[in-house]
Amino acid sequence: MSAQTTAVPPAPRADVAPRRRRRRHRLLIPLGLAAALLATTLVTRAVDQPDPGDRGFLSPVATGDDGGSRLADALRGQGVTVQRETDTLRALLAARGGAATLFVPAPGLLHPDTVGALDSLPSTTRLVLVDPSRRVLEAVRLLPVQPAGRRWAAQAVGPDARGLPCPLPELRQLGRVAVGLQRYALAPGASAPVRFCFADGLALLPRVPESTVAVGASDPFRNDRIDEWDNRAFATALLGGPGRVVWLDLDGPEPPPVFGDGSSGSPAWSPTPGGSTGYGGPGSGTGTGTGDGTGDGRPGGPADPGGETDDDSEGRGDNRADRPDPPNPLWSAFPGWLWALLAQLALAALLAALWRARRLGPPAVEPLPVTVRSAETVLGRARLYEKAGARDAAARTLRSAALDRLTPRLHLPPTAPPTDVAAAVAARTGDDPRWTDEVLHGAGPETDQDLLDLARALDRLTRVAAPHATDGPPPPAAPHPHRAEGDPR
Repeated sequence: MSAQTTAVPPAPRADVAPRRRRRRHRLLIPLGLAAALLATTLVTRAVDQPDPGDRGFLSPVATGDDGGSRLADALRGQGVTVQRETDTLRALLAARGGAATLFVPAPGLLHPDTVGALDSLPSTTRLVLVDPSRRVLEAVRLLPVQPAGRRWAAQAVGPDARGLPCPLPELRQLGRVAVGLQRYALAPGASAPVRFCFADGLALLPRVPESTVAVGASDPFRNDRIDEWDNRAFATALLGGPGRVVWLDLDGPEPPPVFGDGSSGSPAWSPTPGGSTGYGGPGSGTGTGTGDGTGDGRPGGPADPGGETDDDSEGRGDNRADRPDPPNPLWSAFPGWLWALLAQLALAALLAALWRARRLGPPAVEPLPVTVRSAETVLGRARLYEKAGARDAAARTLRSAALDRLTPRLHLPPTAPPTDVAAAVAARTGDDPRWTDEVLHGAGPETDQDLLDLARALDRLTRVAAPHATDGPPPPAAPHPHRAEGDPR
């Protein structure tokens, strides 16, 4: 008859939970580091990338990092007239006064009702749009392109695109330019002869004799980036070709246009025969105004209050560039709900840390990881005392250990006076009580030899007065000068 055995499942090992916890930490720590790196990168990019709606962005009179004063100075140094306008209507009228370049550094600030008026520019005007949005590109029929892809940061690219040279002769000999932020492509169904340069970062619609250009980044025009790569040569060649630049410097999002009849000398909106929105009023005809203040109703003349050049730009009351740029703190770079979300995540992390933290309590007894011999511990501690020259500390340690061993054997309380302890020990050993008291409670040793003699004397007293089972036989009691008087030994 065979005995039936029942298989007992093995008990779970005690180290399974800590091992799983360590595996969880191995996963959470890299994910936390990656999240922190991603958040730092997003914050740095948001602070570094300028906002076209900021005050002074690409303004010809703003000297900040995002301003365009250095570009304006470079154009003037080449003999180009820079005419600053703060109103879209005035800028369009000034651009119709002869060969010029209408520079729109922030097309997103244009009102939707005024964007279409860019189609009414004459063929003698070059229109340059900086990083236009899809809304602006769809409203400007002169440039049938659409955004095709956007990079994280502007890339320096050469003038060639798709293996073809740039159609603008003044840009063919340039090197790398930081315009590779926004790429463009031909809009579906468009049949216009759009050309591309700088790795599709510049879209060009040739006209006779001028053209419409969309530049994919603001870096070549900004004060803090104009001296990088060939940005300065690119910006001056693109804007200074006709010899006059009408710089549209908007203070912020443009208000809706005001419709009028052109009376009182104020320009008015009027529909053009082609169906597009145009302008009428003084100065809307053709002319050769140059913005120098000598004209008869043309842009820049006395009859045109909107004609504003470099020389009289400081006299206007709405000059936003004359005012200092406000600070751009970090908390204004993101919406309020983001900071609220971050605060909630931080609070949740703090609560999780408190929940997972070890509770405070009495110390727990844990086994030593290794076993160390007592002799090795004593030797190591003695070497530390010797290295530090702490003879007094070593003597106190030896005397304290001897008293801890002697007082229980002599049935003395731990608070017994030193004289009573010395008398009891001397009665056991037969030594002079004064010498015994000097050994147990005397001054510290002055030399290493004194410390060695003290250690030997304490060892002799403990072995004779309070022998231990493991101490072996007591040392022989040889006569010496410290014997008590009348002792027969």
